[in-house]
Amino acid sequence: MFRNKTVVILMIIAIAALVVSAGCAKKKMAPPVSELPSTPAQPRTQPQTEEPGAPEETVPPAFEEESAGQKVESGVRDVFFAFDDYTLSEEARTILAADAKLLGDNKAVKVTIEGHCDERGTVEYNLALGEKRAAAAKNYLVSYGIDGSRISIISYGKERPFAAGHDEEAWAQNRRAHFVVQK
Repeated sequence: MFRNKTVVILMIIAIAALVVSAGCAKKKMAPPVSELPSTPAQPRTQPQTEEPGAPEETVPPAFEEESAGQKVESGVRDVFFAFDDYTLSEEARTILAADAKLLGDNKAVKVTIEGHCDERGTVEYNLALGEKRAAAAKNYLVSYGIDGSRISIISYGKERPFAAGHDEEAWAQNRRAHFVVQK
């Protein structure tokens, strides 16, 4: 009798494990750092999201009276991701290249990269995805020569949305790697 219960419990655990693993989506892995470009990507013109004739967004000039942290904080930009993805788009790589230059020029500055997701998916899944997004941004900066010890990562998953709303526009703003300059 005891043996039958043990067999039944083991079968239930095995079936539950199969169901959970079958429900997990397989993601393509981000390329290893060795496959990332060793030289800065050529900037490309970004589509205008503002009214026609608006100036193209660039890294603002640094003023001599600003501290290094203020210079970086005013110029560092977040990167955004596609739904259920942590690979860097061409636009994200261009932004990170500019961020790497800014961080390279201000070697005393440390940053935290926060990984964020939209509201879809479980808490656990989004925490893992947010961590992968933050790690992808960090790895890209490291490939540009930024010391990895200056960059920490954390995932907030879907817990700290930037944009309120339950539509694609809000979700797109929440799928990001957000940079916080440590003071």
